[in-house]
Amino acid sequence: MSAATIRIATRKSQLALWQAEHVAALLREAHPGIAVELLPLSTKGDRIQDRSLAAIGGKGLFIKELETALEDGSADIAVHSMKDVPADLPAGLLIAALLPRADPHDALIAARVRTFAELPPGARLGTSSLRRQAQLLCARPDLRIEPLRGNVDTRLKRLDAGGLDAIVLACAGLIRLGWESKITARLDTGVSLPAVGQGVIGIECRAADTATREALSALDDGPARAAVEAERAFSRRLGGSCQSPIAAFAQVERDVLTLEGLVAEPDGSRILRDRLSGPVANRESLGEELAERVLAAGAGSLLERLRAH
Repeated sequence: MSAATIRIATRKSQLALWQAEHVAALLREAHPGIAVELLPLSTKGDRIQDRSLAAIGGKGLFIKELETALEDGSADIAVHSMKDVPADLPAGLLIAALLPRADPHDALIAARVRTFAELPPGARLGTSSLRRQAQLLCARPDLRIEPLRGNVDTRLKRLDAGGLDAIVLACAGLIRLGWESKITARLDTGVSLPAVGQGVIGIECRAADTATREALSALDDGPARAAVEAERAFSRRLGGSCQSPIAAFAQVERDVLTLEGLVAEPDGSRILRDRLSGPVANRESLGEELAERVLAAGAGSLLERLRAH
């Protein structure tokens, strides 16, 4: 690729800036001589902190301004946590590269215990994720779920202030910020199945921008792409959104992909969960097939009711 400048649209949070700088470093390494600039933007999801994501429209609010920058030409790429990216992208945009997956697990961070099972009866646990809430309440109906918004350091300070017994965050973000030591326990996927795309950094660009797509192709990780495309196919078929407690996690071993997915009642009273395996080449059809199984088990009426409310 000839020398050029790539402008990266990113959120302003500490984690988002780390991710954008990481992508910038990878681009400079892959294409010596390339110039990379960051364009930090404030998103609606960042600005509104007093309401849950479900109440203000979902995780897509973390990326809309970044996509607008791509569409109007003020940025060439946008860097996202893939768990924040809705199943359907705007026309003319695509995810050109997915970086290798970091630790996909949810992390328990607790003040006075060492495991999830050791949380005292009625413990106050902070999370604003309906996916986490549903699964954790299924395992521990006694828990008191408290809303928890803000970036990673804001959430950690809330725990330190003593108003909560524990919080749940993504392991990947803590590790990227150098805070792995704060993780009390990694939650097994049997307790908390990860969000679609959790642990994967995605890079979005204009579909018509062939030069940028070529530059990004050097960063694309095959196993991460296969896993994320299967998970997103599952979510897309279900019509998943932030208002829907949906989880999916795919693992790739050689040419075989194993996908597990679930849909849950927000209060954890009912979880519809299934898994299947098949050829990596069929990843999207595997995601759709798993979604059909969960829908046949009753997820359709559950999701319809949640969307209506």
